[in-house]
Amino acid sequence: MANLRYGIIGIGSMGRHHVRNIRELPGVDLVAMADPAGDKFGVSKGMEVLPDIDALIAQGLDACVVAVPTVFHEETALKLAEAGVHTLVEKPLSTDAESGERIVKAFEEASLVGAVGYVERCNPALLEMKKRISAGQLGEVYQISTRRQSPFPARISDVGVVKDLATHDVDLTAWVAGSNYASVSAVTAYRSGRENEDMVNVVGKLENGVLVNNLVNWLCPFKDRKTIVIGEKGALVADTMMGDLTFYRNGSIPVEWTQVANFRGVSEGEMTRYELTKREPLRVEHEHFRDAILGKGNEHVSMSEALQALKVVEEILESAK
Repeated sequence: MANLRYGIIGIGSMGRHHVRNIRELPGVDLVAMADPAGDKFGVSKGMEVLPDIDALIAQGLDACVVAVPTVFHEETALKLAEAGVHTLVEKPLSTDAESGERIVKAFEEASLVGAVGYVERCNPALLEMKKRISAGQLGEVYQISTRRQSPFPARISDVGVVKDLATHDVDLTAWVAGSNYASVSAVTAYRSGRENEDMVNVVGKLENGVLVNNLVNWLCPFKDRKTIVIGEKGALVADTMMGDLTFYRNGSIPVEWTQVANFRGVSEGEMTRYELTKREPLRVEHEHFRDAILGKGNEHVSMSEALQALKVVEEILESAK
């Protein structure tokens, strides 16, 4: 079977990493790339950098990665759907849910694989966390908390911290719990003088009753990426920056000191940090997309799932208003 013919539009801060992974991915050939801004990171390696999506489609593609600013997602994706090209769009799916619905409809009607780049779902710590929760290691899940904090990234120009970063937490929270958001309440702050928000605190509840807290900002001098899931048997803590997963088991030895027992509720058991195979999440994401095109898997994040996350993000921003 011939290799899949891949193209990419947008070879900037994120697109350059897609280029590297596509080139190293078995079963695919990178045959064309486009970016109106040219090749500022020097990733073309002699390949012509085309000016736009129309020139890219003209190369005869099986699949394409879209890594342009969010405001161009709809126009680009719809042209790819019309051309019959399987597509992976960087998150978020689009600027708003109405636009996202048009994209989802186009790919469904064309019977094409439409994927969205929620790369955190491919993080080794979260993959293992999801597996262990599904196997019942925590028993009933009570609460999910996420922290995603860092300095402002120069690559962002068209959206605030909610659509750029908090969308990761919305997606992974619903995915880990196996349940959509039922309600959200949020507050935002504009502390750095930019047009869009740079801080958000989200409190929510999922349809299955799990409580949620998402803390996200661009004003922290260090990077912090944590997901904490608390259940009836203990807690799982994922450090997605390092790819580490730790289990804190509730103790089984009775606490005979009454005052301590009354205060603490549960006692401390063993703490276990799991040994994990740590592969680059973006590489895993591309494998999932390729396998979906070949009919060998469905582990990619679908456009309909990304649309659900986008709707929650809009509710977060509406609540903050």
